[in-house]
Amino acid sequence: MVDGELQEKDFFMTNRYFILLAVAVTLLSGCAVTPKTDPYAAIDRLDATPFNNPEIPLTVHDEKTMITGALNLEQAIRIALTNNPEIAATQWDVSAASSKMDIARATRWPSLSIEGGYVHTIPDQRLIAATYNREPGIFDSNFYRGDLVVKMPLFTAGRIINEIDAAKLLRDSEEKRLARTRNELIFNVSSTFYSMLGQREILRSLEFSVKTMEEHHKRVSELLAVEKAANVDLLRTEVRLADLRQDLLQERNVFAVEKRVLTNLLGTKNDKDSFSIKGTLTFEELADLSTKDLTLTAMKKRSDYLSAKDRLAAQARKVDAARAGHWPTVSLFGAYGARLAGSGDSEDLGNLGVGVSVPIFEGGRVTAQVNQERAALAAAKQRLRKIELQIRQEVEVAVLDIQSSSQRIHAVQQSINQAQESLRIERMKYDLASGSMTDVLDTQSALLQSETNYARALADYRIAKERLKLATGENAL
Repeated sequence: MVDGELQEKDFFMTNRYFILLAVAVTLLSGCAVTPKTDPYAAIDRLDATPFNNPEIPLTVHDEKTMITGALNLEQAIRIALTNNPEIAATQWDVSAASSKMDIARATRWPSLSIEGGYVHTIPDQRLIAATYNREPGIFDSNFYRGDLVVKMPLFTAGRIINEIDAAKLLRDSEEKRLARTRNELIFNVSSTFYSMLGQREILRSLEFSVKTMEEHHKRVSELLAVEKAANVDLLRTEVRLADLRQDLLQERNVFAVEKRVLTNLLGTKNDKDSFSIKGTLTFEELADLSTKDLTLTAMKKRSDYLSAKDRLAAQARKVDAARAGHWPTVSLFGAYGARLAGSGDSEDLGNLGVGVSVPIFEGGRVTAQVNQERAALAAAKQRLRKIELQIRQEVEVAVLDIQSSSQRIHAVQQSINQAQESLRIERMKYDLASGSMTDVLDTQSALLQSETNYARALADYRIAKERLKLATGENAL
């Protein structure tokens, strides 16, 4: 029994290097792999990649958030900024850009690694080179090596520095893109919320008109019973009442759709009927709307414009990094390890030195890469110019929308007062048998249209103000 154990031990000691080599080959050939990443599993936020901009708070996405009760605009915006999936995705983009910057920074530091290998030679060779004439040596046909290797770049013609600068600028650009995504979400939530408030006023007007028409229908029925009204008046009232009920149903559907849109923007699993909105549409007229001044403000505050400028600067650094490929590179290298023969004899071996690599001919690869980065730089310049033109257009359109909505509000306010008075007069004339049912229905329809126009004008005005904030970059919460 003891002899068997000794034989097994001797076999392992004799063939341990082959066993280790077989294990390494198995791992590297893909026979043994780490568990696959589940694409749908929850991922914890990387604490090692903090945001560079303190004005952009880091929010934690929570899919389990539920909303109950009445919700005002400020609450809706805060919930959306916390739970909207696009915000969460853009925050991860910032984390990815920050990690890329860390990768670029790591290239300027020394790298330390362990290297090993096995070589079989025919015929036998020396374990290590002779250090003096006629030095005795160890000869074998099986050799094993293990080294601790260090490498460090000393001169790269600015390639590493430019790559670090480009990565930092791209990280800053992603942060500004996140800020723009937040601003766009604030606008979308605000515009949807104001549309719902306006739609709610339209529903109230329709519900009041339906109630009023039902009372009028009852009054006409009573007059018809005492032969003080014609049957055609009752038919006209019923037709008008049916139209109002159909309009009410259609506007309720519009409100339900807008509520579903708001629910999706909030990024929660709420049903659209589990919460309500609260708030009123107010009208505060803006005094000074200078398109020139607002455009200059937008150029200073718009996050997407600032992001494009960072990307342009980053691309310029990429051009410099590509041009460094024409220059020599100088690196420090060193290694220390052991050489082991199959017989069990071993020797230590170390080296330290400086290496220079001078590009002479690479088939035009470096030149092509420089041209590629320069073309990307030219494209980035044009995209920046496109955003400048877009900012001017968006500011001008927002100002015109505000002015148009303001004028509509003033005009509709007068028409509502006139329509109310006209309806009162026409009803009085009909009760005194000096007016027609057609006139009553027409004035009722005119009043409803004026109230509807007023609610929509108020909503459009508030949305136009939010659009101007978005265009100038001033709608951050």
